Amino acid sequence: MAALTPEANRAARAILKWSVRELADHAGVAFSTVHRFEATGLATETTKDKIKAAFALHGVEITNGDYTGARLLLKRKSELE
Repeated sequence: MAALTPEANRAARAILKWSVRELADHAGVAFSTVHRFEATGLATETTKDKIKAAFALHGVEITNGDYTGARLLLKRKSELE
């Protein structure tokens, strides 16, 4: 799984149209923790794992190809049947 960066975090929130508070609620972490991570990049690995898990549960994957970011994982037609 790719490393979570503040930029990827903001991109993933934008895909889901989540506020910082909504992400904090979904991830089970404090609002101030998410806000601090986005501002400074500082967070424990446990916190980052909780945030990534919240995104994954809602179909968003953190990516680090040539640039950091996030993408929406769409279900294939065969998965819907």
